[in-house]
Amino acid sequence: MNELPDAMTGPAVNGREQAATIRVFLALAPPDDAKDELERALRPAYAAHPRLRWNRIEDWHITLAFLGELPLAAVPPLMPPLSGLAARRRPLRLALRGGGHFDERVLWSGIDGDLEGLHRLATDVRELVRACGVSFPERPLRPHLTLARSRRGDQGGTVEIAARLAPFSGRVWEAERLHLVGSNIGRGPGPIHYRDIEAWRFGHGG
Repeated sequence: MNELPDAMTGPAVNGREQAATIRVFLALAPPDDAKDELERALRPAYAAHPRLRWNRIEDWHITLAFLGELPLAAVPPLMPPLSGLAARRRPLRLALRGGGHFDERVLWSGIDGDLEGLHRLATDVRELVRACGVSFPERPLRPHLTLARSRRGDQGGTVEIAARLAPFSGRVWEAERLHLVGSNIGRGPGPIHYRDIEAWRFGHGG
């Protein structure tokens, strides 16, 4: 059976007993050069709005299924079925396009390309996870990269940046891997960080 990496199971913050759960999601990630294009477009916004809670560029991802807080023991059994699913799927051709916001608080970049294939992949991933006995909240798929969050009482920046980002059109790229990701949300006062638990390369199936 696959085991979780040490980074996901090490001692909790301040030496407390190791956490018995992990916050998990399944996602796709743009390649570095596609992220670099968007990062260059955002540089004026970084300088003009330093108080926004900007996500780290290495953490940008397209969420397919948010599984929430799971017992550590529930994660390894998901790995072989997810590996098999990835092997049967072709890479998706996608692109980063434009921008927007959720409720004037969350800034995002949109996704373009094979959106039909993206929705189909998300559906298959969610069905597989449920077939493995893991239940999680059903959320509609709204493909995007979360870029930043506003602080309480300071929402204007996300609206302004979203408008300036609207003309952005990045290059087409292939999503080559399915990522099983864990986060440290709720495990300390520092920033949110994400780290791959495992990632599987897509194959050449239909």
